[in-house]
Amino acid sequence: MLSPLAAQGPLFESRRFVEKPHPLRNEFQRDRDRVVHSKFFRRLEYKTQVFVNHLGDNFRTRLTHSIEVAQISRTVARALLLNEDLTETVALAHDLGHPPFGHAGERTLHEKMREHGGFDHNEQTLRIVTELEERYPEFKGLNLTEGTLSSLQKHKTQPHDFKNAPDNSRRGHCLEALIVDVCDEIAYNNHDIDDGLESGYLSQEMLDGVEIWRIHFIEAKNKYPHAKNKILIRTTIRTMINSMVVDLINASKRAIDAARVKNIEEVVGYTAIRENPPLITFSGLMDKRVKELKHFLFRNLYRHADVVRMNERAALVLSRIYDFIAADPKMLPRDFYERTEEESRPRVIADFIAGMTDRYALEWNHDILGIH
Repeated sequence: MLSPLAAQGPLFESRRFVEKPHPLRNEFQRDRDRVVHSKFFRRLEYKTQVFVNHLGDNFRTRLTHSIEVAQISRTVARALLLNEDLTETVALAHDLGHPPFGHAGERTLHEKMREHGGFDHNEQTLRIVTELEERYPEFKGLNLTEGTLSSLQKHKTQPHDFKNAPDNSRRGHCLEALIVDVCDEIAYNNHDIDDGLESGYLSQEMLDGVEIWRIHFIEAKNKYPHAKNKILIRTTIRTMINSMVVDLINASKRAIDAARVKNIEEVVGYTAIRENPPLITFSGLMDKRVKELKHFLFRNLYRHADVVRMNERAALVLSRIYDFIAADPKMLPRDFYERTEEESRPRVIADFIAGMTDRYALEWNHDILGIH
């Protein structure tokens, strides 16, 4: 039932280390299960999305965010007859490389690593699934398929080089990867409104100035005039997600038809040319409304004084930990310290810190550095 445009076949299903096929699960289902059973996936439960984990049990974490992205992405992939299992796998794995404290933590590690190759959470995700996760005797990492690995590079300026693809389509993306990229935004734009209202940093009065919120809130209020306000808010967010997803599916169908790509090889070749119009995209009107919402969230939530202070404290915590370990690498756990004999010491330190949860980083800050 898959479209000819879906990611499938040897180009996507091959692995670096050849394994015997499973009798019941396809290759991308196996990838998904390996991601879900990894220790790095479990740690996402205690990593910041916007609000530090210990501030409240109702706020999103990297784990719940990844699950929401997977749910939305699967819907889009199914509607477009694309590879739902690959899409789900990439969605669940896309944030494995995030350090503690969200983007504040990523910026801090990048500054510390500026002279040592920098730090990027997408690159770190690839390090995790190809090297750092240790579960199998035959190889390091998870030995994921070529399709999953290439899709996890969706944010890179230079797309992944498909080793076995024809020369004219070597450096493009499959549609499944592009779906996860857009659905990532759909998820965080909407759940950040929810968390922003929960925290009190956002108010309904502020949101009334945002067109997409105003349209859907009025619709919810007219349809359920006697509902409690918190129910109207949740209804509004739910219908906003639905509107974005439906628009994305319909606009993407039109874009794919207009591009006249006939198979997966042509898709990869088309997306390798950066000047080409996107294949997975919103309509013009929805794109305008989503950009307005993103600008609102940046200005009123991500740059809120309390969030900025929280991020500055997080940056200070990670900076202290990095400097402390850099001055005496023997403070690393034994398995990490042993790696410094063969690998770049700064990179090993970054691997250790990036793998921390928020609370583990705060424990280091308090118990080992003696700072509250």
